[in-house]
Amino acid sequence: MKKVLSILMLIALGYIPSASAYGPTGHRVVAEIATFRLSNKAKLGIQKIIGNESLAMIANWPDFIKSDTTGTYNHTSSWHYLDFPGHCTRGEFDRIMAEAKGENLYSQTMAMITQLKNPKTPSAQKRFALSFLVHLIGDMHMPLHVGRDEDMGGNKIQVSWFERPTNLHRVWDEHLIDFQQYSYSEYAHNLNRVTTAAKASQIRQGTVADWMWESHLLSDKIYDRTHSGDKLSYRYNFLFVEDLNDQLLKGGVRLARVLNDIFG
Repeated sequence: MKKVLSILMLIALGYIPSASAYGPTGHRVVAEIATFRLSNKAKLGIQKIIGNESLAMIANWPDFIKSDTTGTYNHTSSWHYLDFPGHCTRGEFDRIMAEAKGENLYSQTMAMITQLKNPKTPSAQKRFALSFLVHLIGDMHMPLHVGRDEDMGGNKIQVSWFERPTNLHRVWDEHLIDFQQYSYSEYAHNLNRVTTAAKASQIRQGTVADWMWESHLLSDKIYDRTHSGDKLSYRYNFLFVEDLNDQLLKGGVRLARVLNDIFG
């Protein structure tokens, strides 16, 4: 009983490490922006897989299954991140990604793309792959999911958010997004409508590895400006809200690019 009470207290204080990225709202924002930018072929291909459900509806399933007690999905826990040393060079980054053992954010993003492109992939597996692809593209644009191993992507860096104890990962996962006071559809619409064609074209450039590298660079900026014990509030939002919005937008535009490529 004491152990249960202790766990409940830690949850209330925000000390339980979170392995998710962006929380439900952020993932839905990314998925909704992508939906705005899908080609007709991609819309048709996606409808064949998930029917009348939206990308926003399936975007958080890879986090929801972490509550499954059968162990069926335990192997997917490592898919949500890939850690790197702070301030590493691009060469070091690429080497670590190439030599990474086991399944991770990069390897499984590429695996889901391959499965969706393969016409022989069973329909149930395509649904699984689509949900994970939507989610993982969101994950890689949450910078602390390409952060540092020693602090579990910011989970061990204890801070406060408007006087409430939490951790750095959760600030980026939920608090900053929730502070903007938008529903996911409002947030996606607002970010999408102010994006020029030229900016969207620029965002679409590069590879999955390039996108993860960009996020890693932002993680260095976050680590440099946030330290254990910091009291975060309005000033922190002022410093990082543009970065946050850029990452959500990039995630959505790039997800659309990937899906448009898959469904041709």
